Amino acid sequence: MIWLIGSGLMSVDYAKVLDAQDCTYQVIGRGSESAKAFTEKTGKPVICGGLAQHISMSSQMADAAIVSVGVAQLYETTKQLIKAGVKKILVEKPGSTTLAEIEELCQLSAKHSVAVYIAYNRRFYSSVQAAKELIQREGGVTSFHFEFTEWSHIIKHLQKPRDVLNKWFLANSTHVTDLAFFLGGKPKNISCYISGSLEWHDSSSVFSGAGVSTTGALFSYNANWESAGRWSLEVLTKKNKYIFQPVESLKVQKRGELSISDAEVDYKFDMEYKPGLYHQVKSFLDNDENSLCSLCEQAKLMSIYNQMAGYK
Repeated sequence: MIWLIGSGLMSVDYAKVLDAQDCTYQVIGRGSESAKAFTEKTGKPVICGGLAQHISMSSQMADAAIVSVGVAQLYETTKQLIKAGVKKILVEKPGSTTLAEIEELCQLSAKHSVAVYIAYNRRFYSSVQAAKELIQREGGVTSFHFEFTEWSHIIKHLQKPRDVLNKWFLANSTHVTDLAFFLGGKPKNISCYISGSLEWHDSSSVFSGAGVSTTGALFSYNANWESAGRWSLEVLTKKNKYIFQPVESLKVQKRGELSISDAEVDYKFDMEYKPGLYHQVKSFLDNDENSLCSLCEQAKLMSIYNQMAGYK
């Protein structure tokens, strides 16, 4: 039995994937309004009243849980599941917006022998899976560059808690940084520079930096939340440059050529389901630890993310 915690739009996408993989699951939510909308879209009932109430009334714990609630509720929800005895948990990124809470969850999960993973679905995009094979075949990554510019003129109007907006790099931009370090290697050394601030993001608005990864690849990054731009990633081997712009697609520029062409990728699953979600859930249920971001891996990366964003 799987518990799907939350009945918002992301949970609708998870339900579609769970149905496709013939999983037995229960949906646990809080509010009746979102529950009604969920049932209308999926045909699945929602157990309302919240997780704490459901745990207290359950005679048997779930084998696994997927936490698909708002960023502000991720930490507390995951903590409840660990203490309740659920042994395998997939929690939406970033797990928490503070390093202290991530480290606490890491220690708590170790104490209770619970496997907890952070759901960075871009690791499982068809474009990324295809690039991984090509990169391995060509001897690995030699350098990479990424941009995580956010559209502040839109974000400032989002109905999100102040604490979440003020940690927007963690709450959203880490989709790009996690993917970059997943393909190119985690930072071994890094130099980070920031400037500016926004009304909703105090610490920074312009970002730049560079370093070397654990695989020996050199990397650089930039973002300007007060100007134009978008998310993008370029990964280079000794033979080719692989371009993710948008991240859902894969383009290639061959060494010695100016032209850029579409790589041969089967996008079937990313067209039928929310991109990356089908294979992310499959990896989670199959215990594929090599592809998933573990909670303790997130704890190590979060200290780097805090440097990149200027968070104290």
